[in-house]
This record gives sequence, structure tokens and C-alpha cells, in this order.
Amino acid sequence: MDEKYDPATVEAVGKVTEAFETIERARGHLYSFHQLTGSADLALSDAVEQLEKAGHAEWARRISEELIGLNVLPDRWTFQVIEEYDDGYFKTFQDLVRDLLGTLTDGRRHLHEQQMKEDRRTQGRTGHEMGTPSSPAADD
Repeated sequence: MDEKYDPATVEAVGKVTEAFETIERARGHLYSFHQLTGSADLALSDAVEQLEKAGHAEWARRISEELIGLNVLPDRWTFQVIEEYDDGYFKTFQDLVRDLLGTLTDGRRHLHEQQMKEDRRTQGRTGHEMGTPSSPAADD
């Protein structure tokens, strides 16, 4: 690994980017939550029709009035939750990581993993080549 990067800094920056990767995964789960909730809401429309046909008009009415289209949080459907997450917490985290990398690692990502690769590979063995960094420094 490039000797111009302090190992303690590389490790600390690696922890921040690891945390951001976790946030990326959480964001994906939020999109799953959004899609699954929307799919369930749409499926309820079919259930209402079936309940009506089966002679259960009161249950069909209750589901239609009380559940279909209900906010998942006060004043919020899932798309609003996602937009607020994306525009708030996620964007703030993303901007901070970009600034941190730009300041401390010349924009290089995954320097910690690059060092792990160097440490764990078998020198000279096919398939264990170091290769070039996936994100070269700004001056490279």
C-alpha cells in the first residue's frame, strides 16, 4: 500500500466507510419495506373484492376504509419515509464520507481492504495478483 497514508488513519477511515456500507444496506431494506408495504396494500384491494363476492361486505368495507391507504407513520406513506431518509440522514452521511475520503485519502476508497488484500494474498500465485487500486488518488 502507498506509504503516504498513515495506517491508523487508513483504519479509522475504513471504519467510517464500513459504517456507510451498512447504511447503504439499511437503505436497501428501506426500499424493500417500501415495495413490500405497497404490494400488500395493492393485494388488499383484491381481498376486498373477494370478501364482497363471498358475502362479507362489512369486512370488505372495514379493510377498505381502515387499512387500504393508511399512513405507515403519522402523515407518511413509505415513499415519503424514503425521500426524507435519502434527503436527510443518507445524504449527510454520503457527503461526509466523500469529504473525509477527499481530505484524508485523496479520494481513494477501500484503502483498508487494499491493505488486507496485500496482507492475505499469496505473492506470485495466479489469481492472487495485487492489481491496480479500484479508486486511484486524484493525482494518479
